[in-house]
Amino acid sequence: MLSMQSISKVFRTELIETHALREFNLEVKAGEFVSITGPSGSGKTTFLNIAGLIENFERGQYLLDGEDVAKAERDAFLAKFGMLFQGGALFDSMPVWQNVAFRLLRGSLKRPTKEAKEIAIEKLRRVGLTPDVAEKFPAELSGGMQKRVGLARAIAADPQVIFFDEPTTGLDPIMAGVINELIREIVVEMG
Repeated sequence: MLSMQSISKVFRTELIETHALREFNLEVKAGEFVSITGPSGSGKTTFLNIAGLIENFERGQYLLDGEDVAKAERDAFLAKFGMLFQGGALFDSMPVWQNVAFRLLRGSLKRPTKEAKEIAIEKLRRVGLTPDVAEKFPAELSGGMQKRVGLARAIAADPQVIFFDEPTTGLDPIMAGVINELIREIVVEMG
């Protein structure tokens, strides 16, 4: 499903070069759940940013379903992914339903607004939130609810691959357990 071979990424400033990834290799089969662990600053988020096309890599080859990412049409490629960001990354100025339906309101996945909102409400329900949450703004939600909204956004377009960047950071142990269980359920359900 996903293959990364010899991926390298260097961050440069006037004074130093930081090798975030050196010859990184990863093979993930369809339906597989992979966890990457390591200390802070070891390149986990950089890997996710490269995998989700938020950052470019310098060397190596990245294939999704046998297709070379470097040669793929960007928007069509991005439609295959969902991502739950470390800090939630919700848009403060948008109601929750628009955050969840963000990809469904633009680009190659664009749907009519009414349909996008219906999908958003269904995905919110899937992560244990009630329809009334859809009209609220992120600042009106607890940290656990914001993580659930981020998870609903990650699955809104029924992606082939979902990336999670420290999905339980900042949550109490009980809510972290709830979010971990939701992630397991959704990964199994979506294959």
